[in-house]
Amino acid sequence: MPFNYQTALAFIFAIEEINRNPHLLPNISLGYEFHNLLPSYWRLLESFFIWHTGQNEIPNYTCGRETKSVALLTGTSWATSSQIGPLLELYKFPQLSFDSFDPMFSDNGQFASVYQMASKDASLVHGMVSLLLHFSWTWVGMIVAEGHKGLQFVSDIRGEAEQNRVCIAFVKMISIYVVIIYYDTDHLNHVNHYIQLHFVTWKVWVTNSQWHADVARRNFILDTFHGLLIFSHHHEKISRFKDFIQKATPSEYPEDTLLSLLWFQNFQCSVTESDCSLKNCTPNASLLWLPENIFDPVMSDWSYNIYNAVYAVAYALQEMSLQQIQTPPMENGGMFYPWQLHPFMKNIQFTSPTGEHVNLDLTRKVDANYDILNLWNFPEGLKLRVKVGEFFPHSPFGQHFAISEDMIEWATEIAELPHSSCSESCHPGFRKSLQEGKPVCCFVCTPCLENEIANDTDIEQCVMCPEQEYANIQRTRCLQKSVMFLAYEDPLGKTLAGIALSFTIITSAVLGLFVKHRDTPIVKANNRALSYTLLISLTFCFLCTLLFIGHPNTATCILQHTTFAVVFTVAVSTVLAKTITVVLAFKVTAPGRRMRQMLILGAPNSIIPICSLVQLTLCGVWMGTNPPYIDKDAHSEHGHIIIMCNKGSLTAFYCVLGYLGSLALLSFTVAFLARNLPDTFNEAKFLTFSMLVFCSVWITFLPVYHSSKGKVMVAMEVFSMLASGAGLLVCIFAPKCFIILFRPERNSLHGFRVNKYPEEKVSF
Repeated sequence: MPFNYQTALAFIFAIEEINRNPHLLPNISLGYEFHNLLPSYWRLLESFFIWHTGQNEIPNYTCGRETKSVALLTGTSWATSSQIGPLLELYKFPQLSFDSFDPMFSDNGQFASVYQMASKDASLVHGMVSLLLHFSWTWVGMIVAEGHKGLQFVSDIRGEAEQNRVCIAFVKMISIYVVIIYYDTDHLNHVNHYIQLHFVTWKVWVTNSQWHADVARRNFILDTFHGLLIFSHHHEKISRFKDFIQKATPSEYPEDTLLSLLWFQNFQCSVTESDCSLKNCTPNASLLWLPENIFDPVMSDWSYNIYNAVYAVAYALQEMSLQQIQTPPMENGGMFYPWQLHPFMKNIQFTSPTGEHVNLDLTRKVDANYDILNLWNFPEGLKLRVKVGEFFPHSPFGQHFAISEDMIEWATEIAELPHSSCSESCHPGFRKSLQEGKPVCCFVCTPCLENEIANDTDIEQCVMCPEQEYANIQRTRCLQKSVMFLAYEDPLGKTLAGIALSFTIITSAVLGLFVKHRDTPIVKANNRALSYTLLISLTFCFLCTLLFIGHPNTATCILQHTTFAVVFTVAVSTVLAKTITVVLAFKVTAPGRRMRQMLILGAPNSIIPICSLVQLTLCGVWMGTNPPYIDKDAHSEHGHIIIMCNKGSLTAFYCVLGYLGSLALLSFTVAFLARNLPDTFNEAKFLTFSMLVFCSVWITFLPVYHSSKGKVMVAMEVFSMLASGAGLLVCIFAPKCFIILFRPERNSLHGFRVNKYPEEKVSF
């Protein structure tokens, strides 16, 4: 086949180049002979005796001219090399394999005389997977030739693919874009036959450098492999080889029957009847005239390996010759045996004419560098291999793989970059969810959870945003959370602050009104000192709500609830004192009674400091154990960080609130019992209604407060304080203010005796 013949020309080219080199093997000429080693035991045995003994006939019968060989170059079949290897090992005959590197030949016991010229292909799978990842091809098929190298390739690439989440499908009917082909020369025809049977077209094929030109002569394969991507060993060009091919003609090498056959088939030659020589051929014809699908002038990997193998033998012979010069002549007349080359072959290191460093020691061999070639085979028969990229495994990370996408010719009917995946890529904001029983490349896209993002495609796990950030609606990036609190600038804050100030002014106005009319019956009849105390405490109740508005700090957090607890305790205990005063006043029926004495001495007024002292004690315990502090809530409100006052000890908070509620309930009970006591200025009914409003507000507050979040929760607390304070103010003092301002005639003692004992003055 033509591609095999190129290796023969490379072999002859290397020998002639060495013979012309005055510095390498001076005064020694290298010769050569070819043998067609078919994988047949008897043919192998026959060929071995021919080159080993130098006799073309049966030994001991006809003795021909001795033309013993000193080394054997074998390839392209592992079967041939492996079968002849043990036979050559019996005689320690050097064997140089120019096939692709095979780890099986690393067995020094069985193949100690075999030297491999090719570089290691350990990085081939890494290069192919790098190509797949570059184009995001994650769902690929594979056609691999049978044999141990094919099985090893499958094992290697499967491991590399799984690490990079690339899935390999083994199917007979290929329904995917990208297909990896691993060629092994022993089973090349089987792979080609499989492709011929199924005529798979419009696919992207990725293969190793063992893809050969023999398939190019078959029409069925031309359109199939247009756009093929080939990983070929990187070699420097040998320009002199092209000149050699230009001059290689049947007249230059008349004994070369293969060359004559090529000429006869392609240059319209005729054959003489006398000696079967060629005549009337196309004038000045050359192998370079042939299209590349018939004869490729560019050196293949095999040709490079043969070229280096010949030089390796030459350098070994030169080293052995130099040693013989320094030792006495041998008894056999200066001749040597092939096994004597081994010490020199094992240690030989040289730089080839192309600048490539060559050594035959398996332990020092390095992985091959690869050129990525693109096969242009359209129109049919073009068969151009264009370098579109490279893979150098030993280069720094990020520089080991390069490819020019614009130069690639894709398979027929593929107009744009092919897409090959089991599942569509998950866009940003989604993550991959694997499906049970399916390969890792087959997945569904699941949206990221709240406050999680995925800012790239095919993310396996969404990333949680930091506490001070939140995910946007698309779940693609984290945004800075805004700080939120009940500020004066907010409409809600402005409204509540306005209401608080308004009630403060109203309460102050009522207090002023009562002071102005302090000597009127309606003010005096209801214990004006307690009224003044209640109005002042209500003023502070309204003002303390301002502590809840604005940016919290340590001071405001402590003052908020302690001030609220104390001033409201004063207010509620004042209402309780007023209620008890009314009850005691109507229980006084005779002078000198004990209750009358208590009333005169103002005993009910002592309720206020006692109740307030108890509340102060509770607040002191609260502040001393676990006081309120500034806290941040980054979870309750989406996109916001709530700055709030943490109450510290909830137990202490509810004790304070419970104590205040107990006072309110007690005040309501006493007022309710005294609601029907007769008197012109009896305010028991108003006290009852005010405490009913107060208790209703705070009973309603608890569930609403716990169901609210953020600044709404604080606003509910402020609103409850304002509503309860306003309830006390309106229910108790509104009727009195109405009489003072609009019904002054009712604010009089005319016709009514307050006390039937004029010597005693009692103020209710």
